[in-house]
Amino acid sequence: MQQRQIIAILRGIEPKDALAIAEVLIAAGITKIEVPLNSPQALESIRLMVDSFAERATFGAGTVLSVADVEAVAQTGASMIISPNCNIDVIARTKALNLLSYPGVLTPSECFSAMDAGADGLKIFPASIIGPAGVAAMSVVIPKSMPIYAVGGASADNFEQWIKAGVQGFGIGSALYKPGYNAAQVQEIARGMVAAYDNAKGL
Repeated sequence: MQQRQIIAILRGIEPKDALAIAEVLIAAGITKIEVPLNSPQALESIRLMVDSFAERATFGAGTVLSVADVEAVAQTGASMIISPNCNIDVIARTKALNLLSYPGVLTPSECFSAMDAGADGLKIFPASIIGPAGVAAMSVVIPKSMPIYAVGGASADNFEQWIKAGVQGFGIGSALYKPGYNAAQVQEIARGMVAAYDNAKGL
């Protein structure tokens, strides 16, 4: 499955809206979707999306803070574990369960700790703190094979700046979805986001 490196962060979504929102995101070309665990009935939303769209997209949980969280998410059939922090135990358990690990990092030390623990990608969070210049400085020492995602501060307006700094992908939250948005609203935003991403990537 060819996927754009855009992770939709559906913070606050409820199970009743999960399938409709996932469907329009996938149709627009965003096929990596996370539901933060501090959303209402997050595991149920993830389970519904996995059951309906597993062959068309990759689903996971965000704000995963403990090994117990990892194990609960694994039971839904999801395949991504995304955290705001660099917790070595969480990364290790994620990889032991053959799931994708995207821990949150902000310093070179955290980046290398995450990589040593087996992370599949680095989530620079909140990316707005160090900006593209900070990422560019760190990307000099981070192996080119390790995907870097900018989360918190990245949007359709500045994709190109981040990509030039060495970022391969993005996690997009409130710029894409907020509780109360309907499927039509999300679809329109997602289409614009995908067009901006493709343009920045030269696709």
